[in-house]
Amino acid sequence: MDDYKVRYNEWLNSKVIDEESKKELLEIKDNEKEIEDRFYKDLEFGTAGLRGIIGIGTNRMNKYTVTKATQGLANYIIKQDMQDRGVAIAYDCRIMSKEFSEETALCLNANGIKTYRFEELRPTPELSFAVRELGCIAGIVITASHNPPEYNGYKVYWKDGAQIVEPTDKEIIAEVNNIKDFAKIKTMSRTEAEEKGLYNTIGKEIDDKYISELKKLVVNQDAINKMQKDIKIVYTPLHGTGNMPVQRILKEIGFENVYIVKEQENPDGHFPTVSYPNPEDPKAFVLALKLAKEVDADVILANDPDADRLGIYVKDTKTGKYIQFNGNMTGNLICEYILSQKKSNGTLPKNGAIIKTIVSSNMTDAIAKKYGVKLFSTLTGFKNIAKIIRSFEEDNSYQCLFSYEESYGCIIGTHARDKDGIVAVMTVCEAAAYYKMQGLTLWDAMNNMYKKYGYYKEKQFSITLKGIEGAEKINEMMENMRKNPPKEIAGLKVISFGDYKEQKITDENGNITSTGLPKSNVLYFELEKNAWICVRPSGTEPKIKFYMGICEKSNEEAEKELDKLEKAVKEIAK
Repeated sequence: MDDYKVRYNEWLNSKVIDEESKKELLEIKDNEKEIEDRFYKDLEFGTAGLRGIIGIGTNRMNKYTVTKATQGLANYIIKQDMQDRGVAIAYDCRIMSKEFSEETALCLNANGIKTYRFEELRPTPELSFAVRELGCIAGIVITASHNPPEYNGYKVYWKDGAQIVEPTDKEIIAEVNNIKDFAKIKTMSRTEAEEKGLYNTIGKEIDDKYISELKKLVVNQDAINKMQKDIKIVYTPLHGTGNMPVQRILKEIGFENVYIVKEQENPDGHFPTVSYPNPEDPKAFVLALKLAKEVDADVILANDPDADRLGIYVKDTKTGKYIQFNGNMTGNLICEYILSQKKSNGTLPKNGAIIKTIVSSNMTDAIAKKYGVKLFSTLTGFKNIAKIIRSFEEDNSYQCLFSYEESYGCIIGTHARDKDGIVAVMTVCEAAAYYKMQGLTLWDAMNNMYKKYGYYKEKQFSITLKGIEGAEKINEMMENMRKNPPKEIAGLKVISFGDYKEQKITDENGNITSTGLPKSNVLYFELEKNAWICVRPSGTEPKIKFYMGICEKSNEEAEKELDKLEKAVKEIAK
């Protein structure tokens, strides 16, 4: 009998698996393909935790796989003798998020670990903030971010409020993998946990402190005060967690014309108005654009369901159209706004720093240089940005003013250690007020930045290659480019070639320097004329990703050169 059938029968006959779960399994007894998909492997606890389709089975998100992960985490915390510090827990709007968060808390409680669970759904950045505010050893958020409705996930944060990194991630993964028997997973009743002071409910007090921290990050309250009646803002939480905190922060700093997309206002894990609740996807903005045209909005904003990312559209008054900003454009707009305001009001620190990922826009380098702040680049993933922020605090070297990655995530300041879509909404609205005071839209401001720094344009594409054969093909493509790096791409000379797996950068003369970053399967080609290409396999999907950027003297030239670069990269990728 195949392994997956053995596992299926083990679950059906297990004393640990409840009757309702067995009933779900019996309903698929004649569906060989479904049984195989649910049981051919364990849902992997990776460096970002768990993420998978909701359902019963070893390869699904359910109370058994969730509490297995929690028991592994509990065992690790106990080995560190840190159980007294407790764990903060948040959850989003997704199907089963509330139930999974409760099971998680009670599993930790049964292991003698205190929990601080939010009373209702909250954004991921607030969980990151709460971990540090409460002095917890760890944090957990039940979310699958912007995945389709059938998914859920489980993300683990460590004591600094950032997602777990090496060596902690590998050590926790080992503890989770050591659990082979669901009978070894502990739990207890909520009543008993509360009586013992192990289960604690949090809410308003943390909300107030979080909002208070965001308000400190306003850099020009005067602009808001002057334009609060004139700026029109359309916002959608895409059925997620952003609605209450966004409405609250915008009201408290003074904005009066905030229009919420009513059809998407209430939390709903089925995401009935969007097939894919992703603020990168133009389809997610259909209802918001309709409302914006009705009220003549200046800016349209959307958070993903756990509100750690932000997508925006801005009005072009010359054409009357709304223009979508990508993550690089939004990141650079915020970066320029914060640094320019701090410089003009005399609060720009001498040890100021900006952090971005290596696949983000090179315009950020030009902005940092203009304002005399230090720029740090790191590997993809916000946990790598958080690691640099942590190092600043440890050696008291730099003050981080702003961090972002091209995938629509940023943070202003250091109140949290993950992307914060709530503070991003606040700052974009503040910037809109400031520029409107000058008679400019955010689109005008972006065009002024292009004129000032150059027309930086970026693009990315992915090739999906599923299964074992796909994984082998991706590996083959990476190795081929690694061993035979091109000398020129799209007529542009390769100035240097970075192999982050080998941790070395080789320039055109053969001189070798260190990347200064951890090992990672990433290749980076620096080209002449400020162009670049980066290639890496996805960490979460069966894809190989290609990123590229260019800088030219005009928009038309930049678009033309970027298209040429993309075609050349697609030829290399064949």
